Amino acid sequence: MSKSLKRVRAALEAAGIPPDIREPGETRTAEQAAAAAGCALDQIVKSIIFQGHESGRICLFLTAGGNRVCADKASALAGEALDRADAGAVRAATGFAIGGVAPIGHLSPSPTWADPRLLEFPQVWAAAGTPRHIFAIDPARLVDLAGAQVAEFTA
Repeated sequence: MSKSLKRVRAALEAAGIPPDIREPGETRTAEQAAAAAGCALDQIVKSIIFQGHESGRICLFLTAGGNRVCADKASALAGEALDRADAGAVRAATGFAIGGVAPIGHLSPSPTWADPRLLEFPQVWAAAGTPRHIFAIDPARLVDLAGAQVAEFTA
């Protein structure tokens, strides 16, 4: 088991959540993950990482699979202009490679916001630290576990 997958499993277990981690195949995109999980596209949690233009601070936006993060709204929430973080910055801050970034189990905590659309479902699916693993979770528990603030930031 990869270190990334172990961190996600450990975060779930530490929160008292029995890990429902599956390896259904390629889940690098929201569309692939939804097909693999047999759920609606918006039940997929995308972990989108932005970086402060001036501060370099990493910010995490958890959004529904069919939604896109609006850079202007995200920047307003973060209090500074944001740019998409590059692969190196993502891995350094989270410990995960792009395509497998989990919403929990990051190496360094960062400000986190969650798309209210996710809370409309009884269950959502998120990357479990690799591009081939996903886990199921109640979205309210995920918001709590990720330390996320629910806010409007989609286009």
